[in-house]
Amino acid sequence: MTEQDLLKLKQKIDDAKQQSSELKGQQTALMKQLKDDWKCSSIEEAEKLMEKMDKEIKTLNEKIETGLEELEVYYAGKQA
Repeated sequence: MTEQDLLKLKQKIDDAKQQSSELKGQQTALMKQLKDDWKCSSIEEAEKLMEKMDKEIKTLNEKIETGLEELEVYYAGKQA
């Protein structure tokens, strides 16, 4: 390996270290946001919360659909 090759390799290593440091900082910021906004201290907790919220959304959508159907029946009967 030439001196030039070693310098290039050193630069690649330095770049990778910097990128790793930046990613760790982003991860820390995202985990803080997760905790502040959603009271979750881990990805697992966030996934469980997401599943719970998905179920709640599905239930609410079903209630909305049922309510809309009832309204359609009601107003169809009024017009007849």
